[in-house]
Amino acid sequence: KEFDIVKSDGSRPSESFSRDKLHASIVAACLSVRTPVGQAEAIASAVTDAVVSWLESKPEVTSHDLRRIAASHLHTHHPDAAYIYQQHRITM
Repeated sequence: KEFDIVKSDGSRPSESFSRDKLHASIVAACLSVRTPVGQAEAIASAVTDAVVSWLESKPEVTSHDLRRIAASHLHTHHPDAAYIYQQHRITM
């Protein structure tokens, strides 16, 4: 299933959700707080799976909603990485 993500600021049209993009941004946040690569990958996979499950029931999602939900799941695994993810808008 494909999910469209509506940009919060309205500057660009919606884009398709990219599991890889989300995964990479979570890995980047984890690595920025010195998480070992294997652990960062495992955390990113778990968070990405949780976000995809959450998306299943949503007709439309904003990029802000997506980031908020990803950060809340990331927080359960790694609070420091979640803080970086929320504050620094790491994108790949």
